[in-house]
Amino acid sequence: MAPTPSPTDAMTMAGLNLIQQALSIYDADLRLAVCNHRFQEMFDLPDWLVTPGACFSDTIRFLAERGDYGDVKDIDAFVDSRVEQARAFEPHYMERTRANGRIIGVEGTPLPQGGWVTVYTDITRTKRQESLLRTRSEELSDQLLAYSEELAAANRELSATITALEETKRQLTASEARTRLTTEMMPAHIAHVGADGRYTYSNRRLTTVMPGSKSDIIGISVEEALGSQANSAIHPYLEQAFRGKASVFEFTHEPSSRRIRVALTPDDTQGGAYVLSMDITEEAQTRSALQQTRRREMAAQLTSGLAHDFSNLLTIILGMQSKLQRMDLGPAANELISATLAAARRGGGLLNRIADMTGPREHMPVPTDLGGFLDDLETLARSTLSDSVVFCVDNQVTGRAFKVDPGMLQDSLLNLVLNARDACGANGQITLSAACVKDTWLEFNVTDTGHGFSDKALAHALDPFFTTKGGEGSGLGLSMVYDMTKLAGGRVKLSNTSTGGRVSLRLPLRPANPSDAPGMILLVEDSPDLRGTVRDMLRDTGHTVIEAASADEALALITEIPQISALLSDISLEGSKTGLDLVKALPENHCPAYLMTSLPPDDPLHKVASAHAPVLRKPFNAPQLNAFLKSDPRP
Repeated sequence: MAPTPSPTDAMTMAGLNLIQQALSIYDADLRLAVCNHRFQEMFDLPDWLVTPGACFSDTIRFLAERGDYGDVKDIDAFVDSRVEQARAFEPHYMERTRANGRIIGVEGTPLPQGGWVTVYTDITRTKRQESLLRTRSEELSDQLLAYSEELAAANRELSATITALEETKRQLTASEARTRLTTEMMPAHIAHVGADGRYTYSNRRLTTVMPGSKSDIIGISVEEALGSQANSAIHPYLEQAFRGKASVFEFTHEPSSRRIRVALTPDDTQGGAYVLSMDITEEAQTRSALQQTRRREMAAQLTSGLAHDFSNLLTIILGMQSKLQRMDLGPAANELISATLAAARRGGGLLNRIADMTGPREHMPVPTDLGGFLDDLETLARSTLSDSVVFCVDNQVTGRAFKVDPGMLQDSLLNLVLNARDACGANGQITLSAACVKDTWLEFNVTDTGHGFSDKALAHALDPFFTTKGGEGSGLGLSMVYDMTKLAGGRVKLSNTSTGGRVSLRLPLRPANPSDAPGMILLVEDSPDLRGTVRDMLRDTGHTVIEAASADEALALITEIPQISALLSDISLEGSKTGLDLVKALPENHCPAYLMTSLPPDDPLHKVASAHAPVLRKPFNAPQLNAFLKSDPRP
């Protein structure tokens, strides 16, 4: 890539391009150092002869072969002659007629450090005027001669002006092209809206940032381009920009479910405003998760001390009521004592629920097959429902894996199903659906045929301790669902349908890469304890595990079970064969193979094994194992 010219070089070249004469500078090695655009235009030269570094001899040969020097019999000798003259360059001025009939004046001057600068002037018109004047000088009066000279001068000035305008136009065209390229490369929609509310400029990123919007928006209004919902969000700020106030704000683009950040800058010169719009959906999801984590930390700090003191008080109450219960105080007193004990124990359970909400909890997404996940959830949910309650699962994303925290998601959905069961009563129907929303969200909806949410419940059901179940509810179930969903960067929404209530749970849509998807791992390890530990690590990340203790047993399993997606073997195994022998004996087109060992890297067996498969050094933890299995299985 050519170096970027400095501002001084650029200004110098712009000045050279404005002059009417052609100019070239060759260095002491007879290579082109600088030339202006007029040099290429005058001699109709190809680009490679006007590129710095082009040879003088190549230029002479090109012109000679084209006939610019007349009928040259021996072109090689002619070129050599001109090159020798150039090496002994002396100041000169000459005029010559080119093959196209144009007459040029050539003025050359040597440079102190070697090389020379040459200026070429097209004097065809001047020569013709001189010839005409000479032939008709006796007929022309002094006044006509002066007029001709003035006209010639005006023509030269006009020609210079045209040249300057053409150069200015060329520079403006190049600048506009660079600006257009830059705006198209930006991952944002960049536009200008005139004072009349219509677009005067736009790059081609609008439909990428806000899918569903119009692509060709020049000359139309913001509402026509974006739709009424986006226009209503932008319009107040746009009016402020027209009055000279810049602003940055965010809104949700409902047609695509994306979060958009918009920056509006007033245009003080032409009126209107410049618009910069960016898709910040992932940023907003991450920000929401971080905010929820921070809120949990603050809640834990505030409640830990109170919970400690409260638990001490409950312990005292339970102890005193137990003593009273052993006294013979009569049936009425025993009822009061039993009620007090039940309330105290319920308070203890409530403290445990609060600890679960505010205690440490990490969102740990792993590749999860949604179909299998929902099948398992359906089994768990049906065990909690009576035969008179119908439970349906509508999975609209079958055959796809996503990155979710299966533990958190299962807890949340089970909680919603149990709430729906309580709303349905003895009979009813509960439906759990899963679908992708605009390539942005993974949405789960739990609907029921119960009595629906009251206006108060719609406003406060996600608040801690709010319950409609009276003394039977803690008011923490939906709060925990909200907490776990926000930790994942998602959203929870309550609403009513024509048949009952609905809770919508949205999580960021994170498709799992095929290489991340869990599979069936053949684990080969001769130590039962270590095999159990590694098996648990693999199952925690969603893998199915089958086990073997020897190389022969592993080879038999690989032959019989084609579903095995990867082999993980210790180098040291039962019997005479090692894990390295197992890898060498694998059939053609076998599954990816990985080895693990406690041998040091300088051990000969470790070195040989590394040449056949990736080797993981013991001891290791679950994240290290998970990352190792995602590495390239080729050594």
